[in-house]
Amino acid sequence: MNRRAFSSTVAAAAAIGVAGLASRATAESAEPFKLNYAPGFRHFKNSAGPDPINQIKFMHDTGFRAMEDNGMMQKDPALQQKIGNELARLEMTMGVFVLGFGMNTYMFTSNLPDGQKKDADPAAVRAAIKAECEKALETQKRVNAKWCTVVPGAFNPNIDYDYQFANVVANLKYGCEILEPAGLVMVLEPLNHMNHPGAFLKTVPQAYAVCKAVSSPSCKILNDLYHEQIEIGNLINNIDSAWDEIAYIQVGDVPGRNEPSTGEINYKNVFKHLYDKGYKGLIGMEHGISRKGIEGEQRLIQSYREVDSFEA
Repeated sequence: MNRRAFSSTVAAAAAIGVAGLASRATAESAEPFKLNYAPGFRHFKNSAGPDPINQIKFMHDTGFRAMEDNGMMQKDPALQQKIGNELARLEMTMGVFVLGFGMNTYMFTSNLPDGQKKDADPAAVRAAIKAECEKALETQKRVNAKWCTVVPGAFNPNIDYDYQFANVVANLKYGCEILEPAGLVMVLEPLNHMNHPGAFLKTVPQAYAVCKAVSSPSCKILNDLYHEQIEIGNLINNIDSAWDEIAYIQVGDVPGRNEPSTGEINYKNVFKHLYDKGYKGLIGMEHGISRKGIEGEQRLIQSYREVDSFEA
């Protein structure tokens, strides 16, 4: 479907209602993108309505062949199964969901009566990690997922970095023992200091060192280019340097954390570089939308068509 035809389709949605658009057959589906971009349930509520199944259909009909959902583990198991069934029917790939437990024991503290704090019991932390990993495996089965996002937690300024590094590595190895037999991959997401002050994991080079130390196929890097542009920049060089440990990529432009072409990152060049390197993984759309309503969602899709228009 060309842009003019798609514009007509979206305009028609306003007149006939979102349910009518979401139910249209794949005969009107747009061509798939060159790279595998993964929107989330936040992106097409105006165009497809609140129902997640209709949103998945809309994603497919506009050319997307993947989706991601940070909150998938918190959804009702019956809804997870419905989502998984629809993704399978449309031959779409499930992207990341968040495994909601950090891997730095020193992050977890308990308040004492006198206001002081002490480190959490490492055995209790391990028990919590085990429970979260087992819950993640149940989610994986329902939605046929391969990746789950892990943020190692907070940096403790009272403890030497190297001790914390060793602690994170040990906890990740423990998580890998649970997840690796099922093929579920923890992807570690470095977070920038502006949006997430105090995060332990801040950069791709740091995540690379952690992954090398863990040395498991179930511990890889989620390279969110929004965070990395703020924290260290040099996006393409860091993609190349950490290539063998990067399993997943997310995007958002800087500033604003909205769709590509709304900020300073030349995503067309970045995406062409990924394509030329043979990247077959997902690119998660971990960002907002710069405009409101159906118009904003139409512009979102158009922006991905533009940055995906490089010559193969």
